[in-house]
Amino acid sequence: MKPYSNFAQVQHDLQHGITSCRELVTYFLANIESKRHLNAFLSVYREEALQRAESIDLKIKNGTAGKLAGLVVGLKDVLCYKDHPLQASSRILDGFISQFNGTVVQRLLDADAIIIGRQNCDEFAMGSSNENSAFGPTLNEIDPTRVPGGSSGGSAVAVMADLCHVSLGSDTGGSVRQPAAFCGIVGLKPTYSRISRHGLIAYGSSFDCIGIFSKSVDDVALVLEIIAGADEFDSTVSRNPVPSYSVAASPSKKFKVAYMRDTLNSAALQPEIQQAIQRKLDLLKSEGHTVEAIDFPLNEYVLPTYYILATAEASSNLSRYDGVRYGYRSPNTTDLASMYKKTRAEGFGKEVQRRILLGTFVLSASYYDAYYSKAQKVRRLIRDGMKEIFKSYDFIVTPTTPTTAFKLGQHSDNPVEMYLADLFSVQANVAGIPGISVPCGKDQQGLPIGIQAMADDFEEEKLFQFSKILLNLQ
Repeated sequence: MKPYSNFAQVQHDLQHGITSCRELVTYFLANIESKRHLNAFLSVYREEALQRAESIDLKIKNGTAGKLAGLVVGLKDVLCYKDHPLQASSRILDGFISQFNGTVVQRLLDADAIIIGRQNCDEFAMGSSNENSAFGPTLNEIDPTRVPGGSSGGSAVAVMADLCHVSLGSDTGGSVRQPAAFCGIVGLKPTYSRISRHGLIAYGSSFDCIGIFSKSVDDVALVLEIIAGADEFDSTVSRNPVPSYSVAASPSKKFKVAYMRDTLNSAALQPEIQQAIQRKLDLLKSEGHTVEAIDFPLNEYVLPTYYILATAEASSNLSRYDGVRYGYRSPNTTDLASMYKKTRAEGFGKEVQRRILLGTFVLSASYYDAYYSKAQKVRRLIRDGMKEIFKSYDFIVTPTTPTTAFKLGQHSDNPVEMYLADLFSVQANVAGIPGISVPCGKDQQGLPIGIQAMADDFEEEKLFQFSKILLNLQ
């Protein structure tokens, strides 16, 4: 079967009988099997996907198929899919089976998408390399000695390696955009509240967003159109109408684009990435768009603010995993207290334990005001500052990551080095605004470079238009 660069080509061939949903699923199943060494999938729903493909083929013949008929999707192991395993790539949820469909999963199924499997990730979505999984790391197909990024590494690799058309991941501090950059594909983090979080395992509830991976901006737009919108199961989701992202018109005006001077001049930025971003900015300018450098004095506070607040929320959210009601329970216990302690010590990995401890510390009575309360105030200032920028500019452009994909184990002994991989991506999560990463060339070793664009709240439509402009600039 020929590789497809976007879902529109798939739909064309399905409608004209050139291929079938069953053939598509068979093709992806063969790829998954031949690339098992990448460790992208934790579960593959072979028979179920084939049966669903056959039923959707009948719908296509009858003219009753949904908008996503034939779209083969993978789910990060943090999304609830009824009667299927769900573990957040953690030992603490050994044996857990989801009892319901998350809202995004249900909307995919209702639109006749085919879910092919469950994808590897950093445990509880905590990590920047996919090395924290209880099931071992996912490997980057471009160079298997390197990480694919995290925490949604398995989801990014599945799209890059042609194991599915689209993956759904989660983005709490860059966990969709960073692996998208490392794998040379498109990754969207929408506006906070644009997509319901019902059925998403919580890490940091005020940061978590469900995001989308694909090789095509158009595919991301179509999937967002289907899964976004109000939901009675999530009180935090927006009731703003969902635009027809997939049929958005081409922009008729030139955009005003800002880039942060200190970001592009950062000592942490790999020189080849700096050059690639600068070249895109120069090309934008030559095409008639306004491109200006700006200063954002709060930049140095974004990363610490994120890690204080996200770990605080994690320590609260993960308290429910105690061995009492579901998942792993330590067999080496003598009483209730030892069951709690040993279950959590044995069930959680080191990085999850580290973040729970950090979060518990900043929420403690002695340090609550010094850390947590202050970080909340700084977060407000950061959001207000970003909103002020969008009064004058359509987009803020930055590198997605400070470096290209690093070696497996390179930062394992230094958590601070690992956290710095999120240097440019956490800003969108702290401010709650949408961000997208699209490919921007390669470095001298052939590793992909990503460029990130951020927009004001609920301006995903403009973000898709701009992403296509960035991709077409050569």
